[in-house]
Formats: sequence, structure tokens, C-alpha cells
Amino acid sequence: MTLGFILNGEDVVVKADASSRLIDILRNHFKLLGAKAGCLSGVCGACSVIFNGKVVPSCLIPAFRIRGSEIITIEAFSETDEYQDIREGFSQSGVENCGYCDAGKILAVETLLSRNLRPTREEILLAFKGIKCRCTEPDSLVAGVLATSDIRQRRLYGRSA
Repeated sequence: MTLGFILNGEDVVVKADASSRLIDILRNHFKLLGAKAGCLSGVCGACSVIFNGKVVPSCLIPAFRIRGSEIITIEAFSETDEYQDIREGFSQSGVENCGYCDAGKILAVETLLSRNLRPTREEILLAFKGIKCRCTEPDSLVAGVLATSDIRQRRLYGRSA
């Protein structure tokens, strides 16, 4: 099947088997390796991408669903100011990054803060519900998101809100 969609801001077309999953298409057709093929059952978050504005496990997205969609991978997101905010916030808070679950953690932070720049602890923990991170304690993740929120508010508004 031929699929047209927006990948990292560019219109693309790819031929894929009906049995393909988004993770396979990203890795095999586009050589985008930031999303890891972890559990392949949607529970670890290592294959996370932003799909039509939501963080999703790309291993659960069948090929036919990507037609007409917009997908942002960690590779493209890492070129943004928002990514730099997250990296700085994580660094300030001592958030560990093992390389395996980074895409899931970082994209979860971005989707949360793009909707709510002042999240509560409970909202932060809920945002990470689908990410099985073994390298960072939940309290560190909360601190990292709150630090990122402060950094972003200073960058956008010149102050903390």
C-alpha cells in the first residue's frame, strides 16, 4: 500500500506492507532509529513518537493508520528550542538518560508542557504512565519536568509564571 503523511514537517510517501507497523516504517524506510523497538506490545514507551499531537507507542500503529497523519520523531524534535529546554531541565534535576527510553520521556514532557505549562505532580506522573523507565526515579522525573517548565517560562515570557 502507498501511504502519504507528514513526517517531521515534510510530506512523504512510502510503500509498505499492510502488516507493517509505524516503528518498522520509521526504522526501515526512513532510517530513523531514535524510537527503539522495545517490547513491541505498547507497554514500554521506547518506540514513542508524537502522532497527531499525542505521544503514542509506534509499535501499535498499523501502516494503514498513518495515511494523512502527522508524525514527529525524536530526531526532528531534538532540533527545537523545546528539546533544549527539556535537556536543560533534566540536567539540572539529575534525570538519568540511558538512551533506551529517552524518546518516550522527552516526548511525554513535550506533549504535557505544550498543553499545560504549569502541571501538578499528579499530571506529570500521569504523563509518564505509558513509559516504563528504569533509569530514573519518579521524583526525579517530576523535578525534571518542573525545572523544564521554569526554563520554558523564562524563555517564552522572560520570567517564571
